[in-house]
Amino acid sequence: MPAWEVLPDQLPPVAAVQKLLRVLADPVRLEMVRRLAAHPAAEAPCSDLYDGLNKSTATHHFKILVEAGILHPVMVGPSRGHRLRRASLQEAVPGLLDALMGALARET
Repeated sequence: MPAWEVLPDQLPPVAAVQKLLRVLADPVRLEMVRRLAAHPAAEAPCSDLYDGLNKSTATHHFKILVEAGILHPVMVGPSRGHRLRRASLQEAVPGLLDALMGALARET
């Protein structure tokens, strides 16, 4: 099994709220999460989640989001992708994701 193909029981726990806020304070990572949250299936190929970044930079940001417990690496059709761990985030920090997405929607 490739290293990026992680089974649900092998996922890291959702990080403490302080770490989540530090991770999501980065505008690139916040935009990746916003795009994923807006995606109908809450999962998307990696290429749908970033623009204007080279692949290694995007991979770095995805790794940080996975390690914080925000994303779950998956296969989306023939491509690598990510799934938003909405239920895990809601359980760990109730309302955080909805509050962030609401605030971002009001800004645009």
